[in-house]
Amino acid sequence: MHFEPWFWPEFFSSINETLYMVIVGLIISIIIGIPIGVILVVTREGAILENNILYNVLNVVINIFRSIPFIILIVAIIPFTRFIVGTSIGTTAAIVPLVLYTAFYIGRLIENSLLEVDQGTIELAQAMGATPWQTIWRFLLPEALASIVLALTVATIGLIGASAMAGAVGAGGIGDLAITYGYNQFKTEIMVITVITLIVMVQLVQSFGNWLAKKIRRN
Repeated sequence: MHFEPWFWPEFFSSINETLYMVIVGLIISIIIGIPIGVILVVTREGAILENNILYNVLNVVINIFRSIPFIILIVAIIPFTRFIVGTSIGTTAAIVPLVLYTAFYIGRLIENSLLEVDQGTIELAQAMGATPWQTIWRFLLPEALASIVLALTVATIGLIGASAMAGAVGAGGIGDLAITYGYNQFKTEIMVITVITLIVMVQLVQSFGNWLAKKIRRN
């Protein structure tokens, strides 16, 4: 493939923008998403902090956000994005819809991971006199840690894909490079290199997640 001299600086700049969106978006999403998942588990019927109202409200909110396609979500929350970061264009602005899209998804994944923990573990914690917080922190989360790592791996891959879609609305990154210089200018080689780059990113994330989860299970 032959690329013009301007391409490689633009390409590496796009990778940096994508990594910025994914890393910052993932950190914020984890900070929000893990507590959401824990709340869903501990407030459901028969759980250690049963609260049907909180559970049902949170459950509906998650379902609403998960049912909205990401490309529509970006446009729908433009006023909110502008309120939070002062603009609706660029990589920093893209982090707002990326977090809303990913945090609730992580919450649902964490819920599924925690529900895999044997109920006997919770009963053991209660028999030992553990408080609800101690049960969550010392029993529930450690038991589900390997599964949580795999869940976050899946969420990270989804976030990479979403960050590429954000490029369609001027968010920068690999997606913006593909749309602006590949699709709009009919340069197939640019489309190919961006797709390959995204595939490599996904493979690296999945391999690392699998390795870390396996190591946690062995320990």
